[in-house]
Formats: sequence, structure tokens, C-alpha cells
Amino acid sequence: QLQLAESGGGLVQPGGSMRLSCAAAGFTLDYYSIAWFRQAPGKEREGVSCINKFATTNYADSVKGRFTISRDNAKRMVYLQMNSLKAADTAAYYCAVNVACFDSPDTWASSDTSWGQGTWVTVSS
Repeated sequence: QLQLAESGGGLVQPGGSMRLSCAAAGFTLDYYSIAWFRQAPGKEREGVSCINKFATTNYADSVKGRFTISRDNAKRMVYLQMNSLKAADTAAYYCAVNVACFDSPDTWASSDTSWGQGTWVTVSS
């Protein structure tokens, strides 16, 4: 059973930084692509960043240059480092497995995608 658990969310001021973590269980992380998604209140879920098993990364245009995704297969962890945070980054953040890291974030998830429970990030002064 594919299991993911996010952590690291909370309140941060605009311009600040935060690192989210995604712990994988029930599968061998080495063989899978992992993506981060987010969903703000009243908005649809959107892809944020994706990393494949070769550690090739893709990012949504809205976070390029500010967010960095990374993975540590030995620790079974995927991270999302978020810098220069904006109020528009406020959302629930989810990590997901069984994704395809194509160029367009709209194509990352499918009916086979499994999701974590999410962690909330609030960017506010």
C-alpha cells in the first residue's frame, strides 16, 4: 500500500522560507516519481513541483526560481524547499505518488495517483 505523510507546514511571513517534507512508506521510493500539489480555498488543485526517479525536476511557472524539490531515497523522503514566499502560496500542500513528471503540471496526476493527507501553509504578516 502506497502511503505518504506530509509535514512542515505552518505560518510564515511574506518573503520567508519553509521546507515541507514527504515521508514515503509501503513502497520503494527509488523507483517512483513524486510530485507536490497545492489547493487554495475556492481554487482547484494545481501541480507545484515534480521529481522523477532520475531526480529530474519540473516546476509550475508560478514557483520557478523560488521552490526546490529534492529527494533522499535512503531516508524515504521528498522535500519541497520554499523561498520568497508570497500570500498567493497559501494553500494545503499534498505530496503524491504514481505521477508522471511531464512538462505541464496539468498532466502529472492520473486516476492511479495516491495522495498524502496534506499540510497547510499560510503566508501572512
